[in-house]
Amino acid sequence: MEMETVMRAPRIRLGINIDHVATLRNARGGVLPDPIQAARLAAEAGADNITAHLREDRRHIRDNDIARLLAEVDCPLNMEMAATDEMTAITLAAKPPAACLVPERREERTTEGGLDVVAQHDALAPVVAAFGDASIQVSLFIAAERRQIEAAAHLSAAAIEIHTGIWCDAVAEAREADAEREWQTIVDGAAYAHGLGLEVHAGHGLNYATARKISTLPEIVELNIGHFLVGEAVFIGLGEAIRRMRAAMDLGREAVCLREGDSIAS
Repeated sequence: MEMETVMRAPRIRLGINIDHVATLRNARGGVLPDPIQAARLAAEAGADNITAHLREDRRHIRDNDIARLLAEVDCPLNMEMAATDEMTAITLAAKPPAACLVPERREERTTEGGLDVVAQHDALAPVVAAFGDASIQVSLFIAAERRQIEAAAHLSAAAIEIHTGIWCDAVAEAREADAEREWQTIVDGAAYAHGLGLEVHAGHGLNYATARKISTLPEIVELNIGHFLVGEAVFIGLGEAIRRMRAAMDLGREAVCLREGDSIAS
């Protein structure tokens, strides 16, 4: 019986964000390091998909990177983007398997906060519909708040990606009360979204320890991780960093299997 339960627990997908390989390339100019080579290495190390954020200012990923990722890398592309007319047209032309709509401000260093789906419902609706018609799976990068989750479900998005940055920052800074509060928000939000029929992803600021912990949530089916792994790659190589992340996630998911086994046994 326990063996049957273990087989039911899905392995969490790991998406590797290669934006900051492109950041390194662009810091000096030229073509190296090549983010497409990073994507190939990630796929070889066990990545389930590659995430790339084409921003309005092209500060890291460029248009040609998206074209090459689709043409040269045998791993599904999850294209992050703001829901602007320009990015919508580019995405519909490129037709990646998946697209994640994120908030974007030119002055921010990285994506700060989740998309306000409630306030932007009318603007997001035609984008989500157009991507759905083009068979592009749409996820919305949001805080794990019920009103945002409900708005995502109302738009008929396929998935949400829970913004884990506030929780990860609190953990890193040893703000235990804040970390616990944010963790409970994520736990509740993941369960609520799953109950509404949304696929639940998570990402932003995750490291080995936080990725392992969030992998214990049975509703989570995908993690998207980038900056931390690019940083680790400086010391241990990208492939090894990804393998260690995969191992951490598997340990977290193993805890789900054990809990379900205990529940059935009792």
